[in-house]
Order: sequence, then structure tokens, then C-alpha cells
Amino acid sequence: MTHLLVISSGSPPRKFTDSWSDSAQADMTRIRLNRSGSPSRFNWVRSSLTININFCIYLILKLVNNKDIWAGGIRTPSLKKSLFFPSRMNQLTLTPSQARRIILHAAGLSRPAQFGKGREAVYKLIEHLGYIQVDANYTVERAHHHAIFSRVPDYKPEWLEELQADGRIFEFYTSDSGFQPMHEFRFSLPVKQSFAAGRKPLTPAETNLTAKVLDRVAREGPLMVKDFENDRQEASSGWWDWRPSKVALERLFLDGRLMTTRTRDFQKLYDLPKNLIPDDTDRTMPTPEEFARHTILRVLRSLGIAYVKEMNWRARFVKGHCIREEIGKLVEEGKVCPVKIEGLRTTAPLYTLPAYRSKKIELSDDAFILSPFDTLNVFRHRLRDFFDFDYQIECFVPEPKRKYGYFSLPVLIGDTFVAGMDSKADRKQKTLIIHNLHFEPVKLTRPAIVKLTDAIRTFARFNNCTDIVIRKSNNKLYVKAIREDL
Repeated sequence: MTHLLVISSGSPPRKFTDSWSDSAQADMTRIRLNRSGSPSRFNWVRSSLTININFCIYLILKLVNNKDIWAGGIRTPSLKKSLFFPSRMNQLTLTPSQARRIILHAAGLSRPAQFGKGREAVYKLIEHLGYIQVDANYTVERAHHHAIFSRVPDYKPEWLEELQADGRIFEFYTSDSGFQPMHEFRFSLPVKQSFAAGRKPLTPAETNLTAKVLDRVAREGPLMVKDFENDRQEASSGWWDWRPSKVALERLFLDGRLMTTRTRDFQKLYDLPKNLIPDDTDRTMPTPEEFARHTILRVLRSLGIAYVKEMNWRARFVKGHCIREEIGKLVEEGKVCPVKIEGLRTTAPLYTLPAYRSKKIELSDDAFILSPFDTLNVFRHRLRDFFDFDYQIECFVPEPKRKYGYFSLPVLIGDTFVAGMDSKADRKQKTLIIHNLHFEPVKLTRPAIVKLTDAIRTFARFNNCTDIVIRKSNNKLYVKAIREDL
């Protein structure tokens, strides 16, 4: 059967009634009026054709079984945007297992060292994922180092500093702060522009202080917050109660007049962009369409399969972006492929890259102990939908309400999340303390337990720990085997 689908966003779906034809004609009239001044008549024809076809579908279904057309899966056209796809022949249908393989390959977790080893592998990883999220939590090694180590087994933290010094990566925001490849610098400009446009007007005192801070950095070179006098006039009220000079530095960072690198102990060094950006870097502002397309393709490259809401999240700081409009155009152009996953309950549209139609992916069945801020884990709904894993980082949850612990690390073997490992690196005692090793209701083979044990041992060394203590678990048999192997 040939399927006709109209995807719309904007007005909420309305039920079709016998008066729908009048509404459709009114919509067509408005579209003609809106399009009359357009230099392209094709868009007008396509919009009118979409409504006419939708109306024909309605009549056919009405004559056949008098059912509500909404129950038949046809959505009403929106006045503002209506994307017409003549068939679902381009849709890729996957089993859950196939979908997981695509997602893990895109995340760089199909096998150890998927991008190779050494410093160059770190750059290849960042270039592939688009960004590595930065986080300050130091319960175990920080999230950006942890995420890289999970994929580059011989990773050394100084490699990240060297890539910054070489001008190959920079730190700024997408949806969150993270390290990005320098050759994509221009796509950070709309975010900076949005930050500058969205803040409230500065007071004369704030304007004066901002100018003084910028002048000092220009004259003296890279500076840290501690290089400025403590200009706080009132006692601090908490973590985010920054003193005025820190606020000024961050304001300059967010609007692009300053950039940052990181010291070995995670402190920010603020510097002028001209000192950090290579001369041949493209600094032209992308159009809204370019920014949207870049975001869509970047998300699909790092997530493998994605909902529109993940793309929207990636562009969340750029107000009025056109992600939804451009995703439809990319599908029409064959650069993005709609996806259906068998058995998936949600009906929200899913997308992937056409390359995955023919790509053969094999998983190694190795064990990975992942950061809560890993690109694979940051969207809780994705873990539920694709991996049947209900995970939540609980460091933000009040202690009495925590189920698994303050900093539980997801444990992946093959394409299955098998456990959560609430961990803390006691650096003084050089001991990795596993407060709670909570296993999911899955059966682990002896080889799987051996791989998990090896992963725990390797993770301890990565955190500069020589001893490992497991204090609690819901599976005594598995923990006994792990302790014996350790």
C-alpha cells in the first residue's frame, strides 16, 4: 500500500468533521495569500497540493468506514509549516537489537578503541561526537576525562590540554559546556549571539567593570579569577553567588569576547580569541538554516538514532531556531532517513543517517563503566526506549530519596546495561570505593563477570587507585566472583 503522510507542527491536531472541507479551503486561501508575494511558485503549489491530498484521504476513509481520520494516522496540516512525503519507502525499519548497535557505534562504544589509541584518537573522538561535555564533579575522575577514557584506553588527561594548546579544540556551549573541534567554531557564534541578546541591560557599574576586565586580559594575557581582587561587597550566599569580577569574565566568555582554556587542576584561563583561534579558522556567522542543519547532522552522528527533541535540546540556547523545518527538508533531500523501531511504544518520529542502511556493525561484548554525563546517558528517555534501562543520576536527588547512590555509574556489556556502580575515588587512601553495585535483572555469564571485573580494575587505575572496596550489592553471587577475581 502507498502511504501518504503529512507531518505538521504548530497548531494542535483537530478532529476531522463534515465541516473539514470548509476549513481546508480556508487554509488554502490563506496559504495562497501568504505565498502570493513569493518568488517561488513551487512552494505554493506544494502547500496547496498537500491540503488537497489530505482532503482526498479524508473522503476515502469517510466513504470506506466512516472512521475519524485522526485514528487513521493522518495529521492535519499546519498553516505555517507542512512537509509532504509521498511514501514511506525511504523509512528504515529496525529491530531493537539493530537500533542499539547503531546507537552504540555512533557513541563510539561498539568496541574498545573504536577510534584507535593515542592523542590523535582523542581528537578523532571529539571530531566524531561533536563535543565532550565538561563537568566539575570530582567524585570520580571528571566527566570529560571519563568519557574519553571509556573510548581511548590509553588516554592521558594532558592530551586534552595539548589539543587546546594546538588550537584543534575549544570549549564552549552547545546544549551544555564542552570541548568541540575548532573547525566548527563558526557554529558557536549563534549561541554567543543569543547569550548577548538575551541578557538584561548592564548597569553603568557593570559596564565599567566589564571593560576593565577585558582591558586587563588584553594587556596581561591569560588570567584566572584569582588574578582579580576580591571585589565582593557582601558575603557569598552559595555555590553560584559569584563575585562581580567572575561574573564579568563569564559574561565576556558567553558573548565571545573572551575564550577559555583549562589548567591541569580544572581552573579556567580567560584569554582573547585572537590568541586561541588559528588564523585559517572560518568565523563567518552561519545562517539559521545552516545552523539547524549542522545541529541535526551533528546529533545524528553522535546519537545514531534521534528524536527531534534531542536536536532541539542541542540548539536550546538559540531562540527561534528552525530545526523542525530543516529536518523535513533533509529527509526530502535524502540526507536524513526516517526510522521505525519494531515494538517501540512511542510514535514520535525518529531519524538516522542513510549510511546506516548498509553498515554492518558488530559489538565486542566488552564491559564499559560510563560517566553519568556520557553522551549515551544524558537523555533518560533514550535509555528507557532503546535499552530498557531506567537510569537517573542521583547526586541532584535528596539523599533520603536516592535508590542507588549519589554517583552511580552505568555499566554496559555488549548492548545491555547490566548494573549501576555507585562509586567514589578516595584519593588520599588510593582506594576506589564502590558503595553500591546494583545489578539489573539480567543473567551474566562467567566470561561477562570476568570482563566486568577487568573493567573495574582498569577504572580504579584510571582514578589513580590501587585498592578496590565493594561495600554493598543486590547480588551476592556476582560480587563474590568479582571479589575473588580482584
